[in-house]
Amino acid sequence: MSDPPQPVAMETHRLVLPEDLNHFGFLFGGRLLAWVDEACYIAASLDFPHCQFVTVGMDKVEFHHSVRQGTILNIRCVRTREGNTSVSYQVEVFDRRNPHAPAIFATGVTYVSVDDTGRKKSLRD
Repeated sequence: MSDPPQPVAMETHRLVLPEDLNHFGFLFGGRLLAWVDEACYIAASLDFPHCQFVTVGMDKVEFHHSVRQGTILNIRCVRTREGNTSVSYQVEVFDRRNPHAPAIFATGVTYVSVDDTGRKKSLRD
């Protein structure tokens, strides 16, 4: 008997530039949240190309490590749940140059499929 198929991860990378830093010289948390949302949105759009998605929410937002300018971030999204109108992803962010370090950030992101008027729409329509 074969093992069940593993979820396919969508990965992307971001370079932390001076304009991404806060006044203390670390990556601005809001910038990282935007990148995470964008990466998961791309994953959802690739998984369901006929759907229009809006973000419903993110799970716990907790930054585990600070990030400095020049860091190359690896953002990895894996689909974890699929409902009738919504889909969720687990996302983890790593320092690409330090592959053995723990995740800098991790959370779950949920999207809902909507029609042109903003009403929920099935993922299968």
